[in-house]
Amino acid sequence: MAVTFAVYVLAALAEIAGCFAVWSWLRAAGSALWLLPGAACLGGFALLLTKVDSAFAGRAFAAYGGVYIVTSLAWLGVVEHGAVSRWDALGAVLCVGGAALIVIGPRLG
Repeated sequence: MAVTFAVYVLAALAEIAGCFAVWSWLRAAGSALWLLPGAACLGGFALLLTKVDSAFAGRAFAAYGGVYIVTSLAWLGVVEHGAVSRWDALGAVLCVGGAALIVIGPRLG
């Protein structure tokens, strides 16, 4: 479980960084050079998700969603210096609960 969680966090950081690079280029009028690290990060994200021990890609991707949401909110606070609201936090808790059910449920029976 710890390895899967670590892979999910690394994948989330790669995906968010890749998307942020495109955002920086297109929405923040940045240089088109942002697209190079963006593409590399998005490729790394896809490769990282293949490292998750799951019989089905869809289940691995669904469980990843909860980690992605929490990591996105952390990015909001740390990188973009935005405020995470109580609604953001509550939504993240609900999503992590759902992701935990997807991961742990099959192991319970």
